[in-house]
Amino acid sequence: MKESKFAIAAVAMTLAASISTAKAHDAGYFSAGQAGDSKQPARVIKVTMLEDGKKMLFEPAQITVRKGEQILFVLTNDGTESHEFVLATVAENRKHAEVMKKYPHMEHDDPNAKRLAPFTDGELVWKFTRRGTFEYACLIPGHREAGMHGTIHVK
Repeated sequence: MKESKFAIAAVAMTLAASISTAKAHDAGYFSAGQAGDSKQPARVIKVTMLEDGKKMLFEPAQITVRKGEQILFVLTNDGTESHEFVLATVAENRKHAEVMKKYPHMEHDDPNAKRLAPFTDGELVWKFTRRGTFEYACLIPGHREAGMHGTIHVK
């Protein structure tokens, strides 16, 4: 009986988290800007995800863009593990990383995030509408802590 109550509670919590995430995305608010328009011109920035021994990383680790610029991120996972590219503030990514520890199989395919299986590619189109410093990170448990994060400076 206790197991079924726990299972029901876990499902309810997951559903609640999904609903609140959907509402945030429906409102169209993202700290670093907004989803881009794939029909409009964009500067292409290639980002590679990989492992190097015990370290996990993105190449490049630093990116600079202009406010109002649209970027087509061409993502390549050259690693042997699944990885994510989640674009937000450092604080937002840290907060969501804590949720990911509870739900490690949660997958992202949101306007500001993409999850890639090993040796696959993906794209993310993003328009930077706010100046500031933002982060892209892999929020799969242990990956960010192993060094898998980078910085975007919006001038």
